[in-house]
Amino acid sequence: MFHAENTNDPKEVRNWKIHLLGFGVSMSAVAVGFDTAFIGGTQALVSFKRDFGLDVQSQYERDTLSGNIVSTFQAGCVVGSLITFPIVERWGRRKGMILSSLVFCIGAALMTASSGMLPLIYAGRAITGLAIGGASLIVPVYIAETSPPSIRGRLVGVFEVLSQAGGMLGFWINYIVDRTIDPAGPTQWLIPVGLQLAPGAIFFFVSLFAPESPRWLCKKDNWDQARKNLVLLRNLPGDHEYILEELTGIREQIELEQLKSGGSSLKANLKEMTLKGNRNRVGIGLLLMACQNLTGVNILTYYSPRIFETLGLTGTSTKLFATGCYGIAKTLGMVIFAVWLVERVGRRKALIYGAFVGSIPMWYIGGYVMKADPETAAAEGRFTQSGWGYLAMVCVYLYGLVYCMTWQGTTWVYCSEIFPIGIRMFCVAITTADQWLWSFIISRSTPYMITSLGYGTYFFFAALMILMGIWSFFCVPETKGLTLEDMDRLFGVPERIESEGMKRTGELEKGSDELIDSVDNANMRR
Repeated sequence: MFHAENTNDPKEVRNWKIHLLGFGVSMSAVAVGFDTAFIGGTQALVSFKRDFGLDVQSQYERDTLSGNIVSTFQAGCVVGSLITFPIVERWGRRKGMILSSLVFCIGAALMTASSGMLPLIYAGRAITGLAIGGASLIVPVYIAETSPPSIRGRLVGVFEVLSQAGGMLGFWINYIVDRTIDPAGPTQWLIPVGLQLAPGAIFFFVSLFAPESPRWLCKKDNWDQARKNLVLLRNLPGDHEYILEELTGIREQIELEQLKSGGSSLKANLKEMTLKGNRNRVGIGLLLMACQNLTGVNILTYYSPRIFETLGLTGTSTKLFATGCYGIAKTLGMVIFAVWLVERVGRRKALIYGAFVGSIPMWYIGGYVMKADPETAAAEGRFTQSGWGYLAMVCVYLYGLVYCMTWQGTTWVYCSEIFPIGIRMFCVAITTADQWLWSFIISRSTPYMITSLGYGTYFFFAALMILMGIWSFFCVPETKGLTLEDMDRLFGVPERIESEGMKRTGELEKGSDELIDSVDNANMRR
């Protein structure tokens, strides 16, 4: 497997335990992807339309109901990512993951028991959104804090691979139930809704046995347990030079963060965010998460059956089949990202090339819809397909592939690794909430954009992607292969602050000696 080469990581740290842990906690991403993707196809099912009254509504009313069902989830994600921050800072990453998994199962159960009642669908979507917002905050940071630098991008990328796999699963389950389940009863839509519970239950089980983040333990001054967890995760003895260097680096950064901020309160966190070397990180993180949604990916993910209808596809099964193929393309893109691209090509180049190359299929789709107007042709009963139309559908798949190879995973990896330890979870909470906020805005407005702007919707997002590529070229530095403690230097923390911190060199060296003594004592006890 590929890994970053500009590190001093011994091969032992790239062990099966850290890979299994990353994969296990990333089961939450299956729930993220499934919940994000399945609802669009489920709303297209005949049984769902009938039981929830969508089949008797006008197009405008259907757009409104569809937007409400989708965006209620996004609103829950925004709130969940913000309220989870103080919980995981106080009680730890592991307990936060357990809580998120339990809340998710409650929301999924409400939706499964809705029985044609839209208020229960809304409540269930909001509650699952709370849980997903929390999980999408905790898990990438947890993986980044427990992973060695040489494979950190890959392991965070696993989170996104499973997210896309969950989305693909949601797409294909809708297609299968449409083809095989009689729409006369509620079973057809109950199956995709009820299957949400499976990844939530697996995430809960894995979280029970996950070790706490060593960096969080260090923040809580529990150095002995942090060392034990590092020994477990790195597969190295407690007195190994690599373990001692990692713990010393964590201690130095914690000392410097406390010196700069003067504490760990909300006021201190806000103060530290405004310092030079931190405020640029926050700005980049917020813009990355906004840009991820402004690529236009959500117009294809949430409303893919409607999109394929505008490209001339008719029939629920046909549209759901095309949507399932789109899910395959996105999952393949994420696998390429996690296995090869993130640690070989790097974060910055992925953003630049992804923006420019990804805009090309979007330009073509807009041009095809402008020229052929397939939605109007379908409404008038003219169901002809041409080679240009099939090429437009191929462009949808190419867009999903390129997007997931680049912008989908890179933004989450980048925001999970760039912030200093003292305010890392606080900053990731803000950037995660920003991601879900923009996802809410786009998902809420997309039905109306497709209806009102038509081809202009695709041109709009294609133009934005060009601007994103230019911005990434000038403003996003490369983080591949760097330790989490190296980010201060990369983002321009003033040397003055570093020198002030080094006034405490004696304390830091004393702390390192204490770590070594604790290891020696442990060895003597053994």
